[in-house]
Amino acid sequence: MNRTELVAALSERAEVTRKDADAVLSALAQTIGDTVAKGDEKVTIPGFLTFERTHRAARTARNPQTGEPLEIAAGYSVKVSAGSKLKEAAKGK
Repeated sequence: MNRTELVAALSERAEVTRKDADAVLSALAQTIGDTVAKGDEKVTIPGFLTFERTHRAARTARNPQTGEPLEIAAGYSVKVSAGSKLKEAAKGK
């Protein structure tokens, strides 16, 4: 399902216009992104998803073509965890 299909499905279920559904989806994505960027708290949609920023330590990797070591700087990543309702849906229940 791409964004257009998601907006159409949301507008149909919520009985709102596609424009309104798209605005809500954009606002949700921006709010989650802003909160995760701060890094001081995680975003939880109960039973569905949890988003949180994690710190990745500096590490040494290898170039697969030459075998030479590369230093990868420390940085941040995003951890997304599925909630119980989403896990049940994935099982087909």
